[in-house]
Amino acid sequence: MDTSTEKKNEEKREEVYLEWSSPSRLFKKRDREYFTNIAAIVFLLSIILVFAREFVLIAAVLSIVFLIYVLSTIPPEEVKHRITNLGIESAGAFYRWEQLFEFWYEEQWGQTLLVLRPFIGPRVIILLGGKDRNSVREYIAKHIPFRETPQKTWVDNAARWLTNKIPLEKPTS
Repeated sequence: MDTSTEKKNEEKREEVYLEWSSPSRLFKKRDREYFTNIAAIVFLLSIILVFAREFVLIAAVLSIVFLIYVLSTIPPEEVKHRITNLGIESAGAFYRWEQLFEFWYEEQWGQTLLVLRPFIGPRVIILLGGKDRNSVREYIAKHIPFRETPQKTWVDNAARWLTNKIPLEKPTS
Protein backbone atom coordinates (compact mmCIF):
# COMPACT_ATOMS: atom_id res chain seq x y z
CA MET A 1 0.00 0.00 0.00
CA ASP A 2 1.14 3.53 -0.73
CA THR A 3 2.22 5.63 2.28
CA SER A 4 -0.01 8.56 1.21
CA THR A 5 -3.06 6.24 1.19
CA GLU A 6 -2.16 4.97 4.67
CA LYS A 7 -1.83 8.55 5.91
CA LYS A 8 -5.29 9.51 4.53
CA ASN A 9 -6.88 6.47 6.18
CA GLU A 10 -5.23 7.41 9.48
CA GLU A 11 -6.61 10.97 9.29
CA LYS A 12 -10.15 9.77 8.61
CA ARG A 13 -10.37 7.51 11.66
CA GLU A 14 -12.57 9.03 14.29
CA GLU A 15 -11.23 9.14 17.82
CA VAL A 16 -13.75 10.02 20.55
CA TYR A 17 -12.34 12.34 23.21
CA LEU A 18 -15.42 12.93 25.34
CA GLU A 19 -19.05 11.74 25.47
CA TRP A 20 -22.07 12.80 27.55
CA SER A 21 -25.85 13.11 27.55
CA SER A 22 -27.94 16.16 28.37
CA PRO A 23 -31.38 17.63 27.65
CA SER A 24 -31.84 18.78 24.05
CA ARG A 25 -32.84 22.31 25.11
CA LEU A 26 -33.21 24.53 28.13
CA PHE A 27 -36.34 23.87 30.13
CA LYS A 28 -37.94 25.77 32.96
CA LYS A 29 -41.31 24.84 34.41
CA ARG A 30 -43.49 27.94 34.14
CA ASP A 31 -46.14 29.02 36.60
CA ARG A 32 -49.62 30.41 36.06
CA GLU A 33 -48.43 34.04 36.27
CA TYR A 34 -46.19 33.58 33.21
CA PHE A 35 -49.03 32.25 31.05
CA THR A 36 -51.43 34.91 32.35
CA ASN A 37 -49.02 37.69 31.37
CA ILE A 38 -48.53 36.22 27.90
CA ALA A 39 -52.31 35.87 27.46
CA ALA A 40 -52.85 39.52 28.44
CA ILE A 41 -50.20 40.74 25.98
CA VAL A 42 -51.57 38.56 23.17
CA PHE A 43 -55.14 39.70 23.87
CA LEU A 44 -54.20 43.39 23.63
CA LEU A 45 -52.09 42.79 20.53
CA SER A 46 -54.93 40.82 18.91
CA ILE A 47 -57.42 43.65 19.51
CA ILE A 48 -55.04 46.11 17.85
CA LEU A 49 -54.54 43.74 14.92
CA VAL A 50 -58.30 43.18 14.50
CA PHE A 51 -58.80 46.93 14.08
CA ALA A 52 -55.94 46.96 11.56
CA ARG A 53 -57.57 43.97 9.78
CA GLU A 54 -54.37 41.91 10.02
CA PHE A 55 -55.96 38.48 10.47
CA VAL A 56 -52.98 36.57 9.10
CA LEU A 57 -50.74 38.30 11.64
CA ILE A 58 -53.16 37.32 14.41
CA ALA A 59 -52.87 33.68 13.31
CA ALA A 60 -49.06 33.98 13.35
CA VAL A 61 -49.09 35.46 16.88
CA LEU A 62 -51.41 32.70 18.12
CA SER A 63 -49.20 30.01 16.61
CA ILE A 64 -46.13 31.49 18.34
CA VAL A 65 -48.04 31.53 21.64
CA PHE A 66 -48.96 27.87 21.11
CA LEU A 67 -45.28 27.06 20.49
CA ILE A 68 -44.30 28.88 23.70
CA TYR A 69 -46.92 26.92 25.62
CA VAL A 70 -45.74 23.57 24.25
CA LEU A 71 -42.05 24.31 24.89
CA SER A 72 -42.88 25.46 28.44
CA THR A 73 -44.92 22.41 29.39
CA ILE A 74 -43.23 19.45 27.66
CA PRO A 75 -39.79 18.53 29.05
CA PRO A 76 -36.96 18.03 26.52
CA GLU A 77 -35.58 14.64 25.52
CA GLU A 78 -32.09 13.43 26.42
CA VAL A 79 -29.58 13.59 23.56
CA LYS A 80 -25.98 12.40 23.21
CA HIS A 81 -22.99 14.64 22.49
CA ARG A 82 -19.49 13.61 21.42
CA ILE A 83 -16.27 15.51 20.95
CA THR A 84 -13.97 13.77 18.46
CA ASN A 85 -10.79 14.52 16.56
CA LEU A 86 -12.93 15.41 13.51
CA GLY A 87 -15.49 17.69 15.21
CA ILE A 88 -18.47 17.77 17.55
CA GLU A 89 -21.56 15.60 17.23
CA SER A 90 -24.69 16.75 19.00
CA ALA A 91 -28.12 15.13 18.72
CA GLY A 92 -27.21 13.48 15.43
CA ALA A 93 -25.81 16.64 13.81
CA PHE A 94 -22.07 16.75 13.11
CA TYR A 95 -20.03 19.98 13.10
CA ARG A 96 -16.51 19.72 11.65
CA TRP A 97 -13.74 21.77 13.26
CA GLU A 98 -13.19 23.58 9.94
CA GLN A 99 -16.76 24.92 10.08
CA LEU A 100 -16.46 26.36 13.60
CA PHE A 101 -14.96 29.77 14.39
CA GLU A 102 -14.95 30.04 18.20
CA PHE A 103 -16.71 28.90 21.38
CA TRP A 104 -17.63 30.17 24.85
CA TYR A 105 -19.78 29.31 27.86
CA GLU A 106 -22.97 30.94 29.08
CA GLU A 107 -25.07 30.36 32.19
CA GLN A 108 -28.86 30.37 32.00
CA TRP A 109 -31.46 29.04 34.44
CA GLY A 110 -28.73 27.34 36.50
CA GLN A 111 -27.37 25.38 33.54
CA THR A 112 -24.10 25.73 31.64
CA LEU A 113 -24.34 26.16 27.89
CA LEU A 114 -21.56 25.50 25.40
CA VAL A 115 -22.01 27.98 22.55
CA LEU A 116 -20.24 27.28 19.24
CA ARG A 117 -20.11 29.95 16.56
CA PRO A 118 -19.67 28.63 13.02
CA PHE A 119 -18.30 30.71 10.17
CA ILE A 120 -21.69 30.61 8.44
CA GLY A 121 -25.06 29.95 10.03
CA PRO A 122 -26.63 30.22 13.47
CA ARG A 123 -24.93 29.46 16.77
CA VAL A 124 -24.90 25.90 18.03
CA ILE A 125 -25.91 25.62 21.70
CA ILE A 126 -25.17 22.44 23.65
CA LEU A 127 -26.12 21.87 27.28
CA LEU A 128 -23.29 20.44 29.34
CA GLY A 129 -25.55 18.70 31.85
CA GLY A 130 -23.26 17.35 34.57
CA LYS A 131 -20.10 17.45 32.44
CA ASP A 132 -17.15 19.47 33.74
CA ARG A 133 -16.67 22.59 31.63
CA ASN A 134 -12.86 22.49 31.99
CA SER A 135 -12.56 19.02 30.49
CA VAL A 136 -14.79 20.04 27.57
CA ARG A 137 -12.79 23.24 27.08
CA GLU A 138 -9.52 21.29 27.07
CA TYR A 139 -10.53 19.22 24.03
CA ILE A 140 -12.32 21.93 22.05
CA ALA A 141 -9.59 24.55 22.58
CA LYS A 142 -7.15 22.29 20.72
CA HIS A 143 -9.11 22.96 17.53
CA ILE A 144 -10.89 26.34 17.82
CA PRO A 145 -10.26 29.44 19.98
CA PHE A 146 -12.03 30.01 23.30
CA ARG A 147 -13.57 33.43 23.91
CA GLU A 148 -13.93 34.52 27.52
CA THR A 149 -16.60 37.15 26.78
CA PRO A 150 -18.42 36.86 23.44
CA GLN A 151 -19.27 39.82 21.25
CA LYS A 152 -22.87 40.88 21.82
CA THR A 153 -24.91 41.59 18.71
CA TRP A 154 -27.78 44.05 18.50
CA VAL A 155 -30.18 41.10 18.78
CA ASP A 156 -28.58 40.01 22.08
CA ASN A 157 -28.79 43.57 23.43
CA ALA A 158 -32.41 43.99 22.26
CA ALA A 159 -33.45 40.69 23.84
CA ARG A 160 -31.81 41.59 27.17
CA TRP A 161 -33.44 45.05 27.13
CA LEU A 162 -36.88 43.58 26.35
CA THR A 163 -36.70 40.94 29.10
CA ASN A 164 -35.61 43.61 31.61
CA LYS A 165 -38.40 46.03 30.63
CA ILE A 166 -41.23 43.46 30.27
CA PRO A 167 -40.70 40.63 32.75
CA LEU A 168 -43.25 37.85 32.28
CA GLU A 169 -42.64 36.36 35.73
CA LYS A 170 -41.19 37.38 39.06
CA PRO A 171 -37.39 37.17 39.15
CA THR A 172 -36.08 34.22 41.16
CA SER A 173 -33.73 35.08 43.95
